[in-house]
Amino acid sequence: MGNDRSFNLGYIFRISLVAALGGLLFGYDWVVIGGAKPFYEPYFDLVGPDKAWLSGWAMSSALAGCLAGALISGALTDSLGRKKMLIIAAMLFTASAIWTALSHSFNTFIVARILGGIGIGLASNVSPIYIAEVSPTSMRGKFVSMNQLTIVIGVLAAQVVNLMIYNYSPIDREATADVILNSWSGQYGWRWMFAAETVPAGLFFLLALVIPESPRWLLQQDRAEEAEGILTKIGGSEYAALEVTDIAQTLQSAAESTSYRELLHPKLLKIIGLGVFIAMFQQWCGINVIFNYAQEIFSAAGYDVSGMMFNIVITGIVNLLFTLVAINTVDRWGRRPLMLLGSGGLMVTYAILGACYYYEVKGVVVLIVVLTAIACYAMTLAPITWVLLSEIFPNRVRGAAMSLCVSALWIACFALTATFKPINVALGASGTFWLYGFICLIGFVVLYFNVPETKNKSLEEIERELTKSS
Repeated sequence: MGNDRSFNLGYIFRISLVAALGGLLFGYDWVVIGGAKPFYEPYFDLVGPDKAWLSGWAMSSALAGCLAGALISGALTDSLGRKKMLIIAAMLFTASAIWTALSHSFNTFIVARILGGIGIGLASNVSPIYIAEVSPTSMRGKFVSMNQLTIVIGVLAAQVVNLMIYNYSPIDREATADVILNSWSGQYGWRWMFAAETVPAGLFFLLALVIPESPRWLLQQDRAEEAEGILTKIGGSEYAALEVTDIAQTLQSAAESTSYRELLHPKLLKIIGLGVFIAMFQQWCGINVIFNYAQEIFSAAGYDVSGMMFNIVITGIVNLLFTLVAINTVDRWGRRPLMLLGSGGLMVTYAILGACYYYEVKGVVVLIVVLTAIACYAMTLAPITWVLLSEIFPNRVRGAAMSLCVSALWIACFALTATFKPINVALGASGTFWLYGFICLIGFVVLYFNVPETKNKSLEEIERELTKSS
């Protein structure tokens, strides 16, 4: 299939990076609202116990869009193609950023957030698929992991942008809602936090217009000449000929169109079930609780407000650094060892973190344990989940199957976010993290007995092996 030096690595990197910009916008859009929350809430009169439901809806409304985007992306990705869906996602991100920034009523704010959520749902499905389908076998894990890297960069960028805009006109931490409402940040600052997203979103849109379509999708549409041209640019004429032959063989028995009903075929059910479990476990391993409720977690560990803000930035930096570790290990260590390392490592880390809260250990010790958990997740479950999901499904149903799994991921994300506070009240911080540790134990067992190793195998080899054994 060619050696690494025969591939046009610069070209592969450029088109993969464009697709991965969907991940950057995913990360930015997901996190920016947290920094804007203290300022848009007084503006839209969402302050007070009687407005708790509306405040929660403002924070979680994008999730509704995420689920909708993920659900519709499957059929659209397989019918319209990967490139067009990336363009549509870019348009939604751009429109959402502008609309949110210009919102003067709560209803328009919510609609704009849902629109951005649809963009996240589309990008979280299409970006890893596109990258997997244009990447050579020996480097596919590394390139798909770029999507997770850009998500992390987007998260960190949102944190930095929020902090910079806040520092432009800082407000006393004890300021009342009325003071915040009449301040620059309360009237305009939060708008700039959302508006800043238009820069990468606009760039994503322009660049998505010029990247090629996925050669595997083109072959599925009987556009072999176009597909071979792109594959030739990726790895040369010999590589292209071999790839076209191999891909065509897996598509021979495919129906002209793909429907969700085909996913219920006995040969696919086990693979779909594994994909859904992997997607949901990435959320239910519990790490996103640390990101979503960082203030509560660090407050319980004895940190004041300034300490919490500093710690949140540190978590973002650690997340970024260990995602880089994942990119350099995924194609050397393999997917299966890293998934097992992540689930087992988090299980042990949560046991220690729960003990810290149980015995009222506070300060830097808790910070170190939390950073250890984030590092473990960042180099394992976070990126490798996307790699596996982009690899294990047959060519003809990859979009629909990925859509189903991403939808399950967003449902699991919503459930995790919605249940953390009630669980924390019922079990306390120690019991909550011990519960997540037990979930990681279950995850370790399921992954140990079911996750295949896909390293150094073409997408077509993986398809033949999994459908044969299913």
